[in-house]
Amino acid sequence: MILINLLPHREAARRHRRESFYLMLGASLLAGVVLAGGLYLWEVGQSARQEARNLLLRDEIVRLEKQIKDIASLQADIAALRSRQQAVENLQADRNIPVHLLNELARLMPEGVYLTGLKQDGQTVFLTGVAQSNERVSELLRYLSHDSAWLSRPELGEIVASTVTLGPREQRRVANFTLRVTVSRAGEARASAGAASAAGGSPSRPGASVPPARASAPAAMATNRP
Repeated sequence: MILINLLPHREAARRHRRESFYLMLGASLLAGVVLAGGLYLWEVGQSARQEARNLLLRDEIVRLEKQIKDIASLQADIAALRSRQQAVENLQADRNIPVHLLNELARLMPEGVYLTGLKQDGQTVFLTGVAQSNERVSELLRYLSHDSAWLSRPELGEIVASTVTLGPREQRRVANFTLRVTVSRAGEARASAGAASAAGGSPSRPGASVPPARASAPAAMATNRP
């Protein structure tokens, strides 16, 4: 027996394909929405985590800046304390400078030279005196330059020739001089002495270890000071 389908099967097939298309379109749209929502939530989470990290970094920066300020203040306090300590040490060391100064001048003064004046301004000492000749002044400068750990950098100010009367018919030519020399503090003197010992010592005049006699000018020269 032959069966004949008189229903509109083509229309039903088209409707079925259309429904399938709409179903796939809806599923694709839903999947796109879900994917977009997931990406948005992931971006929001990333932004939140980055903001939290940024906040943590800002807090750490503020804390470190405070520590840096505290360290700078502490360093300033340490520098001020060291400055005061150095000032106290210098004052304690400077108490003995006049003793060392007079001792060195007495030890290094050549024969034929004596001092008429001494003035100290800080670490600079100004000397005035009388010598039998210019060579004696040069000898004094050499001793001050090389034979003392306390005195250094002597500079001749001036040297003027003059005449002193030794008797009714006797006169002698002398040299009036002025010079300045730098006196060292205790620490500087020890460092200078240590450097001289390490270098083998500087040439010194014969008998420098024994204090020389004072100027052996005639008595009249000592009593008739200019």
